[in-house]
Formats: sequence, C-alpha cells, structure tokens
Amino acid sequence: MIVAGFGFRTGASAKSLKNAYEKLGGGADAIAVPDDKAGALCFKQLAADLDLPVYKISAADMQAVETQTQAPRVIEKRGTGSVAEACALVAAGANPRLIAARHISEDRMATCALAEGQDL
Repeated sequence: MIVAGFGFRTGASAKSLKNAYEKLGGGADAIAVPDDKAGALCFKQLAADLDLPVYKISAADMQAVETQTQAPRVIEKRGTGSVAEACALVAAGANPRLIAARHISEDRMATCALAEGQDL
C-alpha cells in the first residue's frame, strides 16, 4: 500500500495540498494527516477530491518514527522532523519505507511525502 502523508500550515488551501501531492506524481492508495488537522477544510476538500481512505495519525505515533527530513521548526513544534513523512510512514502499514521524501507546495503552505508498506 502506498500512502501520501500531508503536513500543512493554517491557511493552506486544498490547491496547496494537491500541488504538493501532484509534485510526487500522485498514485497513492490512501492519504494520512495529523489527527488534529483532519477536520481542516482544505484537507476535507482534498480527501473528497481524491476519494481515498483517510488515516488520522496521533502525535505520539508521528514522534515514534524516524523521518528522512529533519526540519528544526517542525521538530520543535511537532516532535518529528517531517509531519508529512511521519504520517505516510505510520499509515503505510508493516515494514514501511519512504519512497518520496517531503515535497513542498509552490506556495510553501503544504508538504506531501509517500511511503509504502504492507497492509496490516
């Protein structure tokens, strides 16, 4: 299973998220987001547009995985180097591996990363 993980700032639009996702070429089987951001309008619009299963990832689960990207501001705020990478890795299932490190949307409001794993 391939999962697209997302991180985004307050004020991001669905267009921001979709731009970050499309930079990776799309092709995910599911999408993942921090549980505290799952209700954001931009994410709900993206989820409806993509019509993929949504995984809501807890802060503790995000902090438990090693990410390739180590953004100091994100580490300070979220306890992980990349929200997008962490969400993708957690949701990908057993033996996850990052297949695309985070990409940033053109407006710099959203990030997306892809991970692959075995269905649980």
